Amino acid sequence: MRKWLPSWRRHMPSSPVSWAFVWPLPDRAHAPVLAISGQQARTALGSHYQQEIDLVSMFKDVSAFVQQASLPSQVRHLTDRAIRTAIGGRKVAALIFPNDLQEAVYEDPSRAHGAVFSGVGLSHPRTLPWGKDLQRAADVLNAGKRVAMLVGAGALGASVEVKAVAEILGAGVAKALLGKAVLPDDLRYVTGAIGLLGTEASWELMTGCDTLLMVGTGFPYSEFLPEEGTARGVQIDIDPSMLSLRYPMEVSLVGDSSETLRTLLPLLKRKRRGPWQRKIERSVQKSWKTLEGRARQPARPVNPQLPFWELSARLPDNAILTSDSGSCANWFARDVKIRDGMMASLSGGLASMGAAVPYAIAAKFAHPERAVVAMVGDGAMQMNNMAELITVAKYWRDWKTPTWVCLVLNNRDLNQVTWEQRVMEGNPKFEATQTIPDVPYHRFAEMIGLQGILVEAPERICDAWDEALAAARPTVIEVRSDPEVPPLPPHLTQSQIRNFSSATLADAERSGILRNTARQMLGLSSGKG
Repeated sequence: MRKWLPSWRRHMPSSPVSWAFVWPLPDRAHAPVLAISGQQARTALGSHYQQEIDLVSMFKDVSAFVQQASLPSQVRHLTDRAIRTAIGGRKVAALIFPNDLQEAVYEDPSRAHGAVFSGVGLSHPRTLPWGKDLQRAADVLNAGKRVAMLVGAGALGASVEVKAVAEILGAGVAKALLGKAVLPDDLRYVTGAIGLLGTEASWELMTGCDTLLMVGTGFPYSEFLPEEGTARGVQIDIDPSMLSLRYPMEVSLVGDSSETLRTLLPLLKRKRRGPWQRKIERSVQKSWKTLEGRARQPARPVNPQLPFWELSARLPDNAILTSDSGSCANWFARDVKIRDGMMASLSGGLASMGAAVPYAIAAKFAHPERAVVAMVGDGAMQMNNMAELITVAKYWRDWKTPTWVCLVLNNRDLNQVTWEQRVMEGNPKFEATQTIPDVPYHRFAEMIGLQGILVEAPERICDAWDEALAAARPTVIEVRSDPEVPPLPPHLTQSQIRNFSSATLADAERSGILRNTARQMLGLSSGKG
């Protein structure tokens, strides 16, 4: 490949695309990715050769475009089409190059039957609904007396328009996890996260609205949206397949979020501030008060919510946040307050473990001047994030600033699944699968040349954040957290209560579970905990 790589790299378009030399994640993240894979020599294919795999079939399920090159003259066309597919459709494209082909000299395709010639570049179209459909949407929204909005990753480039529409309609705005950075959390009508990881304010917003506007989101859990028939619906998405997928929408608009909202704005009528707006604001204030109260409850030794709560006030402007999957995502979703200019992400559609540190590394390479904070559980840390810290140790001196922090919740438990087993299945903690080794993550960081901080008491958390964010090198903060603090959902069903009760009675940790649950639900506090 080295002999012809320079010739086709000159054809790369300037649009953003990720270049991956590893297995591509499914395109459920709606991110443009080009995955480049090697393969055994062409002469060995089909011979059950060592390390030979049918890569085309393997990649097919996760790629919108996957092809294996057979001749050097194919490379130009396959590369151009793969990049255009990845960028244009925000999908994964995969190219496979056998190793003997990689050593071949590049040649342009011949002008003959069966050969194809390709060009480069891509200009995104202006995607807007028809005027009559925008008017239909405006009529629905204007008629609503209690409007709710739900925004996701597809609205990240439309923050100004989302804010303007919300304020004209007097709407409350809930945010799907991937849309956490669409609006700052200091706006009085932003209710925060939605779903199992969401806030009571978002639950009340969705159950109380008579009109729902969804923008750029495929939020999957319909039970947290209005009950069918109780609210009229309008949805905006660039992808037609995502429309009316979670809730039966009255008007479905295919369009770019920013352009569509901007064109819709003049058709909307400003609503007077009334009971609905006051109710939203009271609900938001109550939610933040509840979250702070829960975070400050004592635990053994540290309440896992507290590091997230204390981080918000200490975050530098324009910080970039990443979270892993697991119980840490609960606290990231609820307790961390986003401000204007910040960025935040995690593995949303796939919810794969092990993404936080690689995401944070990528963020620092893309924005070396900005502070980056990753939030990780010990399960994901042991899975692959410890190894990824070695990458940080290798490259951090090349970054413009060294401010890169990884928070690790060490509770010796695969905590999210433990709680899911208790609440969803009624099963007590199964030690054989849920208990994991106790690893000194801060010591590992020190061993590879990073800074390590151990937090074993709640009063140490604030100093740890201050020290890490001012440090002259990347830092790992290890917090010894209590695994028996429940990630309470915003609404408990009878089934969840029943399962939780039966699981707790049979659980070896029932005393800690009951003590912490009482504190979280009732705000009880008792000195030392």
